[in-house]
Amino acid sequence: MKNNSLQEVIGKLEKAEKVAIFCHVRPDGDALGSGLALCFALRNRGKKAYFCLEEPAPEKFCFLPQIKEAKTGLPDVEFDTMISVDCADLVRLGAFAKIFSKHKGTTVNIDHHITNEAFAGVNYVKQCTASCEIVTQILRVAGWEVTSDIANLLMLGLITDSGNFSHMDVSPETYETAAYLRANGADMHFINYNMFGRQPKSRAVLYGAVMSKMRFALDDKLAMIIITLEDLEKSGADKSLTEGFVDFPLTIDGVEVAASLMEYKNGQYKTSLRSKGKVNVSQLAATFGGGGHVLASGCMLFGSLEEVIDKLTYAVYQCL
Repeated sequence: MKNNSLQEVIGKLEKAEKVAIFCHVRPDGDALGSGLALCFALRNRGKKAYFCLEEPAPEKFCFLPQIKEAKTGLPDVEFDTMISVDCADLVRLGAFAKIFSKHKGTTVNIDHHITNEAFAGVNYVKQCTASCEIVTQILRVAGWEVTSDIANLLMLGLITDSGNFSHMDVSPETYETAAYLRANGADMHFINYNMFGRQPKSRAVLYGAVMSKMRFALDDKLAMIIITLEDLEKSGADKSLTEGFVDFPLTIDGVEVAASLMEYKNGQYKTSLRSKGKVNVSQLAATFGGGGHVLASGCMLFGSLEEVIDKLTYAVYQCL
């Protein structure tokens, strides 16, 4: 994979005038934080910049008012530059994949996933805790202003993608980045409280229903939770409220791999995978067309629930 230098990326951003920024479908805190932080930073440099999503941002992230600046769809603007953040491949750009791949101007890919396919004209891919860590580095090296609004967005991604600084890929640089953002006005207490210290009743009801049906396989080395459309309807919870569910089964002694199987539609399950380290779930997810990180990845599985469980169980068995 050809990786451009940080200075090359900054040079392209400095020359850009009209910019569209995209992230992966079903965005998480890191995708939203890195995309919007870069968007605001570009605007502060006098550029026209838009952060574009297929659908409105998940409500749980909207405690930060800046999140509502994300646009649904693509504005009618003749863009000279298109940027992808926190996205490992073109497919994950969803509705914007074709637009990005056929763009005749500058395309930039900024990401931290090990499986990134270097699909842009300019690529800066660095394995680290979060894409927000990379965007912070870009802004610092470029000498661009990091306002408190930008710092909050970047801290959101850093906190959520690091599991509140608990994941194994958290490095000294991650902590130094957090310290820099805190010094620039990021409100860590506010972000932590809203992400981890509170939840709607519907999420609590769904959580109880899902965990009560947890399944185990491979001598309890694999733990699986299943989130059905019926569960979501009964609880009144939105799919976005299931984030973090998969982390609970991984805390169980003896479990090496945890999986969350969320029914997306009939015969299709959005699968989130977590590992304690013995199994590389990025490689595991890749066998099903997915990807991500060594300890946290995802993919789509197709078939009936029992077929999906059998496929996943066999794939994990081959990795143990």
